[in-house]
Amino acid sequence: MHQQFQECIDACNACADACDHCSAACLQEEHVQAMARCIELDMDCAQICRLSAAYMARGSEFAAALCRLCADICRACADECGKHKMDHCRECAAACRRCADACARMSGA
Repeated sequence: MHQQFQECIDACNACADACDHCSAACLQEEHVQAMARCIELDMDCAQICRLSAAYMARGSEFAAALCRLCADICRACADECGKHKMDHCRECAAACRRCADACARMSGA
């Protein structure tokens, strides 16, 4: 069953990894307080991406609904990361946009 969702599963896993990397790197920034919203969204995004991938992998009837929410969170994370000039934020924003697009396609949104 998960074969039909493989592109989206891969995008979700890649996004979760990018978000984990970004949040850890943001914690090392000189002005960490200025990165608080980015870190929060990175953590939310990573968790919803991993959950969405798991739902798709097992063919859950709720996968499409969860992926619609995942796309929304990925877009919010991409918008926030896109505000920052650091490479880890730029790379995370790109991964989030790819995931949002894949989740939107998968869910029919």
